[in-house]
Amino acid sequence: MKTGMLIINYNDYPSTKKLLNNIKNYSIIDKVIVVDNNSTDDSKKKLKSLKDPKIEIIVSKKNNGYSSAINLGCKELIKQLGQCNIIISNSDIIIQQEQDIKNLLELLSKKNIGVVAPTVLERGILNRGWKQPTPWIECLMNIPYIHRIVRKKLLNYKENHYQQNTSIVDIVSGCFFLIKSTTMQEIDFLDENLFLYYEENVLATKLKKINKKSIIDNKTMIVHNHSVTIDKNMNLIKKYKIQKKSQYYFEKEYNKANIIQRILLKLTATITQGILSIYYFGKDLVK
Repeated sequence: MKTGMLIINYNDYPSTKKLLNNIKNYSIIDKVIVVDNNSTDDSKKKLKSLKDPKIEIIVSKKNNGYSSAINLGCKELIKQLGQCNIIISNSDIIIQQEQDIKNLLELLSKKNIGVVAPTVLERGILNRGWKQPTPWIECLMNIPYIHRIVRKKLLNYKENHYQQNTSIVDIVSGCFFLIKSTTMQEIDFLDENLFLYYEENVLATKLKKINKKSIIDNKTMIVHNHSVTIDKNMNLIKKYKIQKKSQYYFEKEYNKANIIQRILLKLTATITQGILSIYYFGKDLVK
């Protein structure tokens, strides 16, 4: 089966170019598609100047979000390669060697596997997946400082969960993962109502419905320059608003949060947004 790689770019040509140079000679990858999510800088022009028969650039006419860009690229890979393996990647990823891709593809070929992801090194911290939160847990996650305790105690798996070569998790990081084209079609792709954030939660929910597992390869690691692109293009308050909008949508549509839970989600998110606005406004005044 052929393997295609999908890279999502938004105003981050340097990272995308670095990743392309990293993987363009990997024989295991048959096709690379870069979806530029309607960048506002010169990324589109620079990407189109790249000359490589394996690499194709698709420019989205409008930035409809991360899920939309993934769907666009996946559909094009399926159109060109037919039934295939798909590697989905942020632009700010470093893959250490081609063998890492081969290891992940081997796991993906096993029965009842929905997605496979490596161990992700982000700012010196290992990201190896997490548990699907309930609406009540999400309410607690909206409270400053409390969210750290909740993440550690209720969402993160204990260290002994990763003692084997592979581990089953609820959710894998959306920055880099592998999925079969047939699985993507079976779940009807990602939900384009989400602009950014919670794509992983939606993916996990859809995979669970078709009884497919999410696997972490504990022996394979990639590096993620976490949120380089997002931080460069979006201030903290705007990013927080988008995240909480996605949180509410996911909890309502997929986790079936009841009316009380939805009210608490809105309330805790609004209060915390106000605290953040005051805090960062004060910091700007001091400057």
